[in-house]
Amino acid sequence: MRGQTTLAHEQDRRDPDGHEQVANDPAGCELALRARAAIRDIPDFPQPGILFRDITTLLAQPGLMAEVFDALWAPFEGGVDVIAGIESRGFILGATVAALHRLPFVPLRKPGKLPAATFRESYALEYGSDSLEMHQDALPAGARVLLIDDLLATGGTAAAAIRLIAQGNGRLAGVCFLAELCALEGRRRLPPDARVHALVRYE
Repeated sequence: MRGQTTLAHEQDRRDPDGHEQVANDPAGCELALRARAAIRDIPDFPQPGILFRDITTLLAQPGLMAEVFDALWAPFEGGVDVIAGIESRGFILGATVAALHRLPFVPLRKPGKLPAATFRESYALEYGSDSLEMHQDALPAGARVLLIDDLLATGGTAAAAIRLIAQGNGRLAGVCFLAELCALEGRRRLPPDARVHALVRYE
């Protein structure tokens, strides 16, 4: 999955699948370039043939991460009541953005990790399936929810998370990723009216 990196800071655009995006902004492109340079590529992990995008090297740079958190939030400012994050790296990004903007954070977890009554949504893997769960009382009815995760790949996990938000009577304010692997066409699995933002896009 090596290839050209597209620098995305998107506004008032739609991708070929109809998802609203945000417009190239020189400051956002420059930040995306620096964020991409800080993400380490690990070949053959977790199995041969996989190129793993390791964000721990980006997380180790607090000044750069402060800019990244601002960039993830900016396209949705003023239109969010709650932030949800997908286990596990989505917790790092989502909970931080939520705290910075004094918003509630809702964790979307693997099965059996949440103690109270939950909603569950399953999604397909290459071999088998997995699920995400959310507490049934996590969202106020009608809350505008921004979903945050580190990576958009095939889109199955994000699509399940969006269905969970709907189960909880939330309204999707947008979906935000640190990075996107465009060749896997994960956006095709997201609702066509979803606002989708990815800071770094690997073509």
